[in-house]
Amino acid sequence: MNETVVDSVVVRDLGLEPMTETWARMKRFTESREPEAADEVWFVEHPPVFTLGLAGDSDHVLDPGDIAVVQTDRGGQVTYHGPGQLVGYPILDLKPDRK
Repeated sequence: MNETVVDSVVVRDLGLEPMTETWARMKRFTESREPEAADEVWFVEHPPVFTLGLAGDSDHVLDPGDIAVVQTDRGGQVTYHGPGQLVGYPILDLKPDRK
């Protein structure tokens, strides 16, 4: 994993990592985050996966074949992620009382 800090923003290159691992890592980061922690932006590629957001319906994934279908707690419907697709996850503290 490579990382760079730019004006109090940590930029991480996670390489190729399963979506479920990145999602779990995000949850751990958010749950343990201290108020003074820098914001982060994570860049990652995922092995093939369809994610179903809160508005997603598994009936909209007609024939996933061997590709995993993962229900998430995020917005949106159905999204495909795969190698060669760079995904950026901004992890920002948007609370108005942030210092």
